Amino acid sequence: MTLILSLLAVVLVLATILPLSVRREWWIRALDFPRLQIAIAACLWLLVWLTLAGDNTLWLTLLALCVLAVLVYQAYWITPNTEMHRQEVERYDPLIDGNCPTFKMISSNVLMHNRNSGPLLSLIRQHQPDLVITLESDQWWQDELDRLQDYPHRIACPLDNLYGMHVYSRLPLHDTTIDFLVEDDKPSMSATVEVTPDTSLQLHVVHPAPPAPGENDESTERDVELLLLAKAITDKQQRLIVAGDLNDVAWSATTRLFRQISGLLDLRIGRGLYNTFSANHWYARWPLDHVFVSQHFKVVNIQRLRNIGSDHFPLLVELAVTDSQRQTSAVEDEELDKERLDSIMDTSVAHSAQPPPV
Repeated sequence: MTLILSLLAVVLVLATILPLSVRREWWIRALDFPRLQIAIAACLWLLVWLTLAGDNTLWLTLLALCVLAVLVYQAYWITPNTEMHRQEVERYDPLIDGNCPTFKMISSNVLMHNRNSGPLLSLIRQHQPDLVITLESDQWWQDELDRLQDYPHRIACPLDNLYGMHVYSRLPLHDTTIDFLVEDDKPSMSATVEVTPDTSLQLHVVHPAPPAPGENDESTERDVELLLLAKAITDKQQRLIVAGDLNDVAWSATTRLFRQISGLLDLRIGRGLYNTFSANHWYARWPLDHVFVSQHFKVVNIQRLRNIGSDHFPLLVELAVTDSQRQTSAVEDEELDKERLDSIMDTSVAHSAQPPPV
């Protein structure tokens, strides 16, 4: 038993320490994801250790202190995504904020090989969002989504490589663009959304490739795309929304850099994890689909919707445009990780990429 506990403790410690590195190999960056799972494993390890109290050696006691440190460290990263933390984006209260324009948005990674559009179309008809964002949508999905008669404004980029994307909108879209910021076959989209004749916002939709075998051996392409976008949208007076499947978790070092540079706020902070991936495995779920907003918005509703046959759950967000400009990011005052930032951006990919229009 001592040997087994020792090996498990070493694994937990390594899984916690390795992501601190600025290295971008996929197997290191993948350890950014399972913080909750690592914390649960640490709890179970400590429970087993306590049941062996009469047989514990000094070695196991020292390992227990290490595992306790792992638990505390992982909890530090998880806690902001729970109700124990203050809400970063405040809840909309019409009595305080007045009668502000609101809109609904559904973002869904549909899984390109999923050939059953019925569940997603049913959710759209049920919730009546003003904006529908789809990722991994190819020509087949475009043909299915074109049946949505109430969405006359559209941006379409059907691709059969798992990186197609579409935006369907009831609200007028202006200055729409499709960009390939880092990789020639990985698009992103931007548009000005006219919520009311007097109220507009800038929408950016992204879906960078994950660091994974068969995709990219390193996280460089994903990280560069996110940080290029962050550097392009630093105007704090502009109403901004960034949405999509970032293939990164809210607590990763890269996403924190994205938020620090852009100044955008995370709807999840103070509300919950809203894990959208994987819909197929309850024990391995992470918040990969995101909606980040500038300080001009408040939350009416955020909801993870039911399974549509994809490996991602759709995410429903309803926002009010309040222009309060009093909200601050939880990472705003943290010291910028210059070493990591320079490591990511000092690449040939970064030098050849073009920033998105704003």
